[in-house]
Amino acid sequence: MDKLIVLGTGHALTTKCYNTCFAITDEQEYILVDAGGGNGILGILDEAQIPFSRIHNAFVTHKHTDHLLGMLWIIRKISMLIATDKYEGNFNIFGHAELMQNLLTLIEITLDKNVAQWLGKRIMLCPVENGQKENLIGYEFTFFDIHSTKAKQFGFNVKLKNGQTLTCMGDEPYNPLCRKYVENSDWLLGEAFCLYGDREIFKPYEKHHSTVKDACELAEQLKIKNLVLWHTEDRNLSKRKELYTDEGKLYYSGNLYVPNDLEVLEL
Repeated sequence: MDKLIVLGTGHALTTKCYNTCFAITDEQEYILVDAGGGNGILGILDEAQIPFSRIHNAFVTHKHTDHLLGMLWIIRKISMLIATDKYEGNFNIFGHAELMQNLLTLIEITLDKNVAQWLGKRIMLCPVENGQKENLIGYEFTFFDIHSTKAKQFGFNVKLKNGQTLTCMGDEPYNPLCRKYVENSDWLLGEAFCLYGDREIFKPYEKHHSTVKDACELAEQLKIKNLVLWHTEDRNLSKRKELYTDEGKLYYSGNLYVPNDLEVLEL
């Protein structure tokens, strides 16, 4: 069964939840999407009971710290497993070409040579172009440029093994240039920085982010069946699910999910 494992749900500066990242799994292998901003990803993967031996593919959306830096810790951990013959096969990291160069530079200046030695041998940086398709453990991915107004960023549309489609737009609002990848998706993963009513407090538009209202209106317009909201603030985390759901349901008639860290969604 296809599942989405929520590893983190917060934006860059949250302290009560981890930065937004997740895994897609067929319950045999796991594909990581982003890794948060630090070595907290190692503990989160342990809590989620995701073994490194079953992670052979990852995708990074863009270079911001809360999405990219955790991948350095993943690389460090997997390199140690490779060196001790506890990891089979290659670890493939996908992302746009500029981002792969950013990641290579970070590896070279922050990780020891005994880690970097596996680059190009067992740890592979795999640049992707707009519209490029890849089959990863039976999932058919199409990567696309989200046309960010900030750092260059890619999202993806994936055909799941159950025949449904899932679209990830990264952490920025929808651009109409991406309509063919997003419209009519069975699942849409969208950022919602805060409630619309809190927009004067959190200033989402200044940061080029959306509110719950904006994300839900978009999903309704694009005929999305299931909408997942995350990449949020954490001021009132215990009531976030209730508050975001109540606001979202005013504008969206499909199935709305506001997960907490470590929740598992059956796709």
